[in-house]
Amino acid sequence: MPSRTYKRHDRSDIFIHWFNAACWLLLLLTGVGLIQNPDVDPFGSGYPAWLRSVVGGGGNLLAIHEFIGLAWIAGFVLYLLVNFRGARFFLAEVFAVSPARDMGWMLKKMVLMTLGPKALKAVGVSPDLPDQGYYNMGQKAFAQASVVGGVVIAATGVIMYLSDRTFGAESTGMIGWAVALHFISVGLVFAGLLVHVYMAAVSPEERPGFKSMFTGVVPGDYARHHHRLWWEKVRTEPEQGSE
Repeated sequence: MPSRTYKRHDRSDIFIHWFNAACWLLLLLTGVGLIQNPDVDPFGSGYPAWLRSVVGGGGNLLAIHEFIGLAWIAGFVLYLLVNFRGARFFLAEVFAVSPARDMGWMLKKMVLMTLGPKALKAVGVSPDLPDQGYYNMGQKAFAQASVVGGVVIAATGVIMYLSDRTFGAESTGMIGWAVALHFISVGLVFAGLLVHVYMAAVSPEERPGFKSMFTGVVPGDYARHHHRLWWEKVRTEPEQGSE
């Protein structure tokens, strides 16, 4: 008999997740192509020149980057209009942190991933992770960085977009700060994104969670083991499939 499944995401949640991923990929590729600085050259010196030649110059590349950025912002505005309740639930969950339980989970998880359970047992600490809710602390940490970083990236991106359309010379300082914060925020969120991709798509134990971003549901044994506090709340509810 197949294991019972539990609903994790509705269609709008799945859409915004993959929409965000696609926009991030395109924004990263076009944004790096706009950089012409030998001291900041992550893809090699030939990449910006190649990409500019493909799209017909730096001006066109900037326009493409700006269009994707504005579409990214519009997509999230549309999501908030369609599923504000889901967005509110997401924010409430990711910013609700129990110092003892969640930070204990984070510390133990880092030790388990790097040194293994023997390191914890050697100092008399159980390797069992504290029970987690709808999101574990690793997911919360990335989501918190993504939300805050995303807001900063969007706001500074709009300022940069308007810099040569609306603002005058008196706004030079603000624009300079916007550029700096834009690059810093992208770098920090991207660093977290690498860990997120590994944990969600590569780590075998998190594979059911990754699949839920397509199906909307997770198996009962996964829910019980990884999100027990949430599982205990929903296990008595009628079974639902993905919508």
